[in-house]
Amino acid sequence: MEIQPDPIREMTLLESIESDPDVSQASLAAQLGVAVGTVNWHIKRFIAKGYVKVKRAQRRKLRYIITPEGIAFRARLTINYIDQSMRLYRRTRAHVRELLIDVNKAGFNQVRLKGDGDIADICRLSCLEQRITIADDGDIPILEISGTKVRLVMPEKQMEGEVHDQLRS
Repeated sequence: MEIQPDPIREMTLLESIESDPDVSQASLAAQLGVAVGTVNWHIKRFIAKGYVKVKRAQRRKLRYIITPEGIAFRARLTINYIDQSMRLYRRTRAHVRELLIDVNKAGFNQVRLKGDGDIADICRLSCLEQRITIADDGDIPILEISGTKVRLVMPEKQMEGEVHDQLRS
């Protein structure tokens, strides 16, 4: 199995190394929920690219030092992460706004949320903005959240079984 670069993992590793140069690969692996071999692969890549230097602190202990190039790389990863997150936020807000317009057109002023996490929080904010109440039950439209996708499921009696499958990544 080939390990692929993961920008979030790389960003987290560099932040951890910067905050604790004496951190062990085992503790980094536990923090990230990955195998020690995966951490070792990333660190070897960082060393090869000049982002991290390694010094022997004790006989069996290593010290990782993030270089200025490593700091610049981490900053680029952070900026890209924030940019992608903001694009996802804006896309999701626009999509949910469109779904809530459909809810209003169908004569409803309430929805149920099915799902949780950051995308559900965006749905809650959009509902508040559009003056749509979030209810716990009832024969009302449902905003279903799955990962980063949101879809609108209209009540069967209102839409005769029609499901608005407006999925968006």
